[in-house]
Amino acid sequence: MTRLRARLRSESGQRSTGLTLTQLGVLSTVVKQGPVTAARLATLEHVSPQSIAQSLAVLKEAGLVHTEPDPQDGRKRLVSADASAAELVGGLMASRVSFLARAIEQVVEPGERRDLEKAIELMERLAAADPHARRT
Repeated sequence: MTRLRARLRSESGQRSTGLTLTQLGVLSTVVKQGPVTAARLATLEHVSPQSIAQSLAVLKEAGLVHTEPDPQDGRKRLVSADASAAELVGGLMASRVSFLARAIEQVVEPGERRDLEKAIELMERLAAADPHARRT
């Protein structure tokens, strides 16, 4: 998985953005979630509030996100993505999908496609797992 992830970063042009993997993850979440608080971002990204603050500072400096007061609670600020952020994230994702589609076509035999789908399903479940939750 580590090698595939590195290859996806390379093929998508992610390195040329000048942003770290963490910063791009935060940016992608802001694009997908819409206006969101920094606290919610920290929860979604499974990182500390300090880490989110650092990433947001870089993203603000780059003009990719902006903040505004929360209309429901003026003490909070909502983080929103600039249109250029959505474009950047969309382009990176499209490049990843294109690479994966070509690689699957080239390497995975038609009879192995169901196995790949099952492996993806299992990895999704693992990524969503909460090992601290009690089984019912």
